[in-house]
Amino acid sequence: MDVDIDFRTDFDPLDYFETAIRASMIKKGELVKHPAGAYLQTMPRDKLTGLAAIPYDKAEELGYTKIDFLHLSILDHFNSKDEIRALLKTEPDWFLLESADTVGKLFQLHKHYDIVYAVKPRSVQELADCIALIRPGKRNLLQPYLKNRNKVRDELYRPSSDGKYHFKRAHAVAYALTIVLQLHLIGGRII
Repeated sequence: MDVDIDFRTDFDPLDYFETAIRASMIKKGELVKHPAGAYLQTMPRDKLTGLAAIPYDKAEELGYTKIDFLHLSILDHFNSKDEIRALLKTEPDWFLLESADTVGKLFQLHKHYDIVYAVKPRSVQELADCIALIRPGKRNLLQPYLKNRNKVRDELYRPSSDGKYHFKRAHAVAYALTIVLQLHLIGGRII
């Protein structure tokens, strides 16, 4: 199992959990640090590197749970969860998404102005749909989506028959909420 959790960029799980051990992977035949993963359970440690002795892909097969402590720089701009909650309850200026310059600064969407411009999202769900549409196996759904969003929406979140990466709805919505925070920062609407 693999769990992703977003944190401020200064968060290090080893500072908070006594049993935490950094995940590892094999790269060019060497055991190296996984970019974001750690284990909070006891597991063998490599004596030379101090990393998990079992690379993450094998560890998952053995039943270990890797947690990816993802550093999300947008969180560095806020002082509390309450501030974030208040902003997420406030509609952003959706018209900011009509600017290629603004979209170029946004998490996940920065290279996909064409899709954002075509969809013209006016809700978190429509923003999540944009994120789902940018995946290679889903880009072909843009025109059908524009004709009937509700009819096509479920298809956006289904795994592709060709095995190409897709977004689960929960991930796309979480990313969309992050983009809403960015829009508030760009729009200067900090409470």
